[in-house]
Amino acid sequence: MTRDEVSLLIQNHLADELEIDAGRIEDGTRFKEDLEADSLDLFTLVQELEDSYGVKMTDEQAAQILTVGQAVDFVLAHAPSAH
Repeated sequence: MTRDEVSLLIQNHLADELEIDAGRIEDGTRFKEDLEADSLDLFTLVQELEDSYGVKMTDEQAAQILTVGQAVDFVLAHAPSAH
């Protein structure tokens, strides 16, 4: 699993969920400020990451992830297949 693969999955999920152009979503894109994602959108993203990559994320960890790049880094650091 590469950084690009994880990033693409997150971009596509957010674009679909928020009905926006995936081209607007980059590593530095902030979920709340830039994408206007609410807590339900973020919960859905966490579920998608857990289902797709087997990562487990606590509410506290999720609250620390503010940008797309941070979400990608979390998946790469915590996914079972990455170890």
